[in-house]
Amino acid sequence: MGGRRGRRGAVLAGTVAGAVLASGIGLWATDSWPFRDSYCWGAWEQGSGAAFLGEDGLAKSGSQRRSTETAPPSAGRHRASCTVTVTSTVADDDSDEPLRFKEQVTVEYGPVPSGAEEHRAWIGRYFDGSASRLPDGLDGLVSGDRAMLVLPSACDVDGRPSTVTIRSESTGDGHLGKLAMPFTIGSRSDVTRMLLDAANTGMREAGCAPGEPLDMTSPFVTVAEGEESAGKPLCRIPGVTFGFGPGSRYRQQVGVVDERLQTCSVVWKSPGMPDEPAAQYVMVGDSRMAALFAGLPEGAGNGLVRTECDGRQTVFYGNVQSGLEGSGRPHDRQVFTNFTESVGKRIGCGGGEGA
Repeated sequence: MGGRRGRRGAVLAGTVAGAVLASGIGLWATDSWPFRDSYCWGAWEQGSGAAFLGEDGLAKSGSQRRSTETAPPSAGRHRASCTVTVTSTVADDDSDEPLRFKEQVTVEYGPVPSGAEEHRAWIGRYFDGSASRLPDGLDGLVSGDRAMLVLPSACDVDGRPSTVTIRSESTGDGHLGKLAMPFTIGSRSDVTRMLLDAANTGMREAGCAPGEPLDMTSPFVTVAEGEESAGKPLCRIPGVTFGFGPGSRYRQQVGVVDERLQTCSVVWKSPGMPDEPAAQYVMVGDSRMAALFAGLPEGAGNGLVRTECDGRQTVFYGNVQSGLEGSGRPHDRQVFTNFTESVGKRIGCGGGEGA
């Protein structure tokens, strides 16, 4: 790209880059000279796969693509983030002001949050029932609007695993106010490629990259099922039962169900609003993914039990949000115990408080 610029352009680009490195954060208008057409420390390029990064992402009138990023990760800088945003406008028949749309994709590099509340929210986002397990021994999950990858142990920080995550958000703003809108970044394969490109770039910058870049060559074996009304029992797990009340808008998503991973999430649906997390149940039997739960309060009363199953460290996790809290039948703690016992029996190991 630099070879296509004249000497004057190269000097200007170098001046801008120097200012960015000095400040640790940059704002880039990525689709007009003299700024770059790559994003997130050079991990992604315009037109490099997912529709969001290509011409289709700029199909609406007045579309612009921009990127903001912190300084890249390094041996002494363990957290970094980047957001790519596409904005557009469309005439509004009911107002003199146009409808404004914003779609954005955020990538984050670093260990999971340290605070318990933020930690649970992080788990809720990336162990969502909509996500499928990554193939080829990669530790992580991916769906059309989010993804998470646990990095190799060489990238650990103070004994905690580092991760790379991707998530999308979208809003429409007009005479009805600002409304949340669904936004799919791309296919699972497209999002996985974006995830791996960001991870390989971040690890190189941090000095912990493996000898060969992480890659995916196999198809997805287990694809998450479609969303459905929350049922009895919840997540199709015996003993996981809640009283939802009349007019319930609770929806459940049953995700991966195999010997080393089981996910299910429940949300409250409101038109024009982001999904509100209501409950989540997870079993993890892979050591790298199980390590992501470290630091949370443990015990059945806290919704986190560790045990061994066939020689593997296994985590059973449950989290009930305020909307459903206290609605478990007969009570929330017993519902979690029922979950650990039922799933533990399925995978051939003990579960529950006595595990």
